[in-house]
Amino acid sequence: MEMKHEDGRFYLEDNDDMIGEITYSTVKDGVISLDHTYVNDSYRGQGLAGKLLNAALDYADLKSLKIVPVCEYAKAAFERKPEIRFLLTENYQKLLKGEN
Repeated sequence: MEMKHEDGRFYLEDNDDMIGEITYSTVKDGVISLDHTYVNDSYRGQGLAGKLLNAALDYADLKSLKIVPVCEYAKAAFERKPEIRFLLTENYQKLLKGEN
């Protein structure tokens, strides 16, 4: 199983079959949105969505990008893990704290 990256997505392949991906897009300079996370049914329950998310988070951190979580998986991860919230756009950080 190998993690790969191309513009707009990180994905996992197993024997040349795409088994999972997380897609992202540019919102504006310095900001990306995490749009969709997918893992093939037969590979679920192995933590692959988390690995995909971590790859996207590492990429954002490395490139000094902020994140807008659009997909439900990414939203839930940011709600559960305060330690990764530094990557959120400022407006989204306020939303999570219940500020306007």
